[in-house]
Amino acid sequence: MTTRKTHSAAFKAQVVQQVLREDKTLAQIAAEHGIHPNQISQCQISQWKTTALQGLPTIFERGESAQAAEKAAHDKQTERLYEQIGRLTTQLAWIKKIWS
Repeated sequence: MTTRKTHSAAFKAQVVQQVLREDKTLAQIAAEHGIHPNQISQCQISQWKTTALQGLPTIFERGESAQAAEKAAHDKQTERLYEQIGRLTTQLAWIKKIWS
């Protein structure tokens, strides 16, 4: 009884990248990755390519939203720090007034 091997997303992405480059045959790509050429037949590769191409826009969206979230967090932290500086400045001025 043979067990079916499942491939990781990184493995599939690597294979799809090589197929999309079209600088090697499917047999060469299969040999490099130690898999049977039927595993990257046109049907299987077509599925992987479709998945990869559908996911491309979300890659860029995630990057933009991550940057926006990081900027929002930075702005919020900056605002809190300025508030703290304002409170401490007021307290210092009050203390100087009392002791002078």
